[in-house]
Amino acid sequence: QLQLVDSGGGLVQAGGSLRLTCTVSGRPVSGYAVGWFRQGPGKEDEFVIGLSWNGTPTYADFVKGRFTISRDNAKNMVYLQMDSLKPEDTAVYFCTALGALHGVPTPDEYDFRGQGTQVTVSS
Repeated sequence: QLQLVDSGGGLVQAGGSLRLTCTVSGRPVSGYAVGWFRQGPGKEDEFVIGLSWNGTPTYADFVKGRFTISRDNAKNMVYLQMDSLKPEDTAVYFCTALGALHGVPTPDEYDFRGQGTQVTVSS
């Protein structure tokens, strides 16, 4: 079993930055593909970004050039660096993990999920 704890959310002005952290326990995160999805107010779950088991990133079109995902295997953590934030990025962000050699976790396919952290971007 893998346990994921999301943190780092908060209130930020448009154009600002936040770094979300996913603290992983139970097993080495290096053995999993990881990613983030979000749920905005009144919206369905939306894929944001992912990192495959071998380190290949996948981005949703709306975050290209603004968000970056990284993994620190020594600390067993996953990070989501969010820059140039927009009000439409307001959502609860969830870290996910998938035990697969190919691909990244999506809102419809993941093995483990964090509890979510709220990000609010003011205009």
